[in-house]
Amino acid sequence: MRPASDSDARSHKAPLIVVGLGNPGMEYVWTPHNAGFMAIDRIASQTGAVVGNRRGRALTGITEIGGRAILLAKPETFMNLSGLSVAALLKEFYPDDPEVGRASLIVLYDELDLTLGTIKIRERGSPAGHNGARSITSSLGTEEWLRIRIGVGQKLTAEAIAAGARRPGGSSYLLSPMRKSDLALLDEALDRVAQAVRQIAVEGPAAAMNEWNRRS
Repeated sequence: MRPASDSDARSHKAPLIVVGLGNPGMEYVWTPHNAGFMAIDRIASQTGAVVGNRRGRALTGITEIGGRAILLAKPETFMNLSGLSVAALLKEFYPDDPEVGRASLIVLYDELDLTLGTIKIRERGSPAGHNGARSITSSLGTEEWLRIRIGVGQKLTAEAIAAGARRPGGSSYLLSPMRKSDLALLDEALDRVAQAVRQIAVEGPAAAMNEWNRRS
């Protein structure tokens, strides 16, 4: 893999736009809600990309996977306005064909309903309480966009579930720094996300869903 230039992305027939969701600011760097940002950083480090250019209300970087130009993006709009950045990026690269643009979009974000360390790929679906996903659906006017959900929910024992225990949730959990043991589990998941993005770029979403949803 090699980093690609901005002109590579503009001239490529179908650049893949990979957007990780999170909140800008050092205080949010190691929080569960920034799993999408961490995934973008992982892909960038593996492909030699630098995510430092500002465009489409996001920090972006260009790379290449499997011969395809890839735009990596981390919105600077804060989580609940992520859709504004996604819409701006799609308008820049696909001004005349938004449907093709949506088909060339992958969004990476945290999911409380999935156990920490797992991932799930979906081509459509409701936001399920995630403010970033809700903003994207609102900005694009559809729930049909590819997403990789990164589990950040705490694992519960069968006894705890039987007793009616619930996973920690809310802003107090999502916006608090993660423990080292939890970061170690998330670190493994980030590698899986990077592999899944590569497979989507090379083989398409169906192959990736069959592979990674089965594993999770």
